Amino acid sequence: MSGKPKISYFYDPDVGNFYYGQGHPMKPHRVRMTHNLLLHYGIYKEMEVFRPALASAEDMTKFHSDEYIEFLRLITPDNQHEHMRQLKRFNCAEDCPVFDGLFNFCQIYTGGSVGGAVRLNHKQTDTVVNWAGGLHHAKKNEASGFCYVNDIVLAILELLKVHQRVLYIDIDIHHGDGVEEAFYTTDRVMTVSFHKFGEYFPGTGHLQDVGQHRGKYYSVNVPLKDGIDDEAYVALFKPVMAKVMEMYQPDAVVFQSGADSLTGDRLGCFNLSIRGHGECLKYMQTFNVPLLVLGGGGYTIRNVARCWTYETGCLLGHDLENKLPVNDYSEYFGPTHELQIQPSNMENQNTPEYLQGILNKILENLSKIPPKPSVPFHDVPPDAIDQDAMRVKEDPDAKGGGAEAEAARRSDPRELEPEDGDVDEKPSRHDASMREDVDGDGEKKVKEEKVEGADAVKAELGDAADVDDPDAMDAEKGGEGDDAVADDGEGDAGGPGIMASDHGDQ
Repeated sequence: MSGKPKISYFYDPDVGNFYYGQGHPMKPHRVRMTHNLLLHYGIYKEMEVFRPALASAEDMTKFHSDEYIEFLRLITPDNQHEHMRQLKRFNCAEDCPVFDGLFNFCQIYTGGSVGGAVRLNHKQTDTVVNWAGGLHHAKKNEASGFCYVNDIVLAILELLKVHQRVLYIDIDIHHGDGVEEAFYTTDRVMTVSFHKFGEYFPGTGHLQDVGQHRGKYYSVNVPLKDGIDDEAYVALFKPVMAKVMEMYQPDAVVFQSGADSLTGDRLGCFNLSIRGHGECLKYMQTFNVPLLVLGGGGYTIRNVARCWTYETGCLLGHDLENKLPVNDYSEYFGPTHELQIQPSNMENQNTPEYLQGILNKILENLSKIPPKPSVPFHDVPPDAIDQDAMRVKEDPDAKGGGAEAEAARRSDPRELEPEDGDVDEKPSRHDASMREDVDGDGEKKVKEEKVEGADAVKAELGDAADVDDPDAMDAEKGGEGDDAVADDGEGDAGGPGIMASDHGDQ
C-alpha cells in the first residue's frame, strides 16, 4: 500500500432498528449514532460506502451447525414458547433473547463482515470498516454473550481462501472466546486477545492458553485486571503486537474494536480514553497489511459512538475536531458535546511487575513460532457473497433511511440510555461469568467446546488444518505449559486473577 489507504465502509440503515429488549445493555442503535456522527463530520465522503448484501443461512453454516442456523431463522418472539427445549439447547435466554427480526439482524452484520473480506480478497480496498460486526462470543452451536452468529469467524474463513495467514486482534474487555475456540488447532490464524480476566465473563483467556496441536503458540491471551489506563495498555499492546507481526507475518489482519474497554462503560471496568483505545488501531495501520475493522462490545452508547467515529477518522488520517458537530442525537452527548472523554481516577490494579511478567511470557512463547512457510495457493474457492449484490450508497441515511422506525424508537422511552445512577435489574453476562464451571467440570466443557469449534473450522479449511505434528500434542494443559507459567504465578505480580479460570488452577 502506498499513499492514502482506500477504505470501504459497510452500513445498513436498518441496523439501528433492532431492539434486544427492555433493560438489555446491547443496543444496535449505537451503530446508527456512529454513522450519524460520520455524516455530520463529513468524513463518510472519503470512503466507499456500501450497504451489505445479506448473509444467507448457507453462508452462516460455513461455521455454525445447520440445526442452530435453522433455529435462528425460524424462531420469533411469538413462537418461542413452543420451542423451550431448543431455546435452552442453543442458549437463547436472558443474555441472548429472541427479538423481532433476530435472523435479519444476523444477516446484516454478518453480510458486512464477509462482504468486506471479499473486497479485501479481490484487492479492491486496503481497509474495510463494519461497526455492526465483531460479535466474538457466538459458538458453532449456540449463542453466547449477546452474540448469535460469529461474523468474525466467517470473515476469517473467507480471507483464508486467498490469504495464507490471518491475524485476529481483540481489544474488547471480554475475551474473544468464540474466535479463539474456532481456530485453536490451526496455525493459519493467530488470535490475540487483550481482556479483563478473573471472575469475569466468559471466564476464559488464561495466559497459559496458547493453542493446541498445529495451533500451539498461535493463541495469545493477555489477561488484565481492573483499571488499566492508556499508558499501561499501550505500553503492553505495542511490544506484543510488534513481536506478533515480526514472527507471524500475517497476510491480513482482523481487528475487533470493542468499546467496552473504555472508561465509564456500563459493563466494563477498564479506564481507557478514546485516544488510548484508538492508538491500538492506529498502530496496526502502520504495518500496511489488509485490514478488516469491526465493532463489538460497548454499552455506554454515547461513548461507543464517539470512539468508533474517532477511530474511523484515524483510519482516514484525520484527528477530528473535539467539538462535536450538531447531529441527530446531540442530546446523548451533553453536557460536554465533545468527542473525547476523560478517564476516571479509578485505581490501576495492574502493577508494572504484573504487566512485565505477562509481556515476558508472551514474548517467550512467540519466539517459539517457526518461520513463515512459503506455500502457494492454487484453486481459490468462490466468494461467499456475490459482490454484485452489494449496492453502493453514497449516504444511506441522508434522506431518512429507516425514518419511520427511527421515529418510533425515539418516542419509546425504553430505548433511551439509562442515567449513570440507574440500575439494570436484568442479569447480564457480568453476573454469569463462571457459569461453565458451576459443577466443577469447567475445564472439561471448555476443552470440548474448543474441539467442537475447531473441528468445524477444520472441515471448512480441509487439509490445510490437518494435524500431523506429533510433538504438538504436548500443548494439552500439562507438559511444558505448567513449567512455563510457574514464574508468573509467584509473588504479587501474578495475583489470584491470572492463575484461576474456567480451565482450573494449572
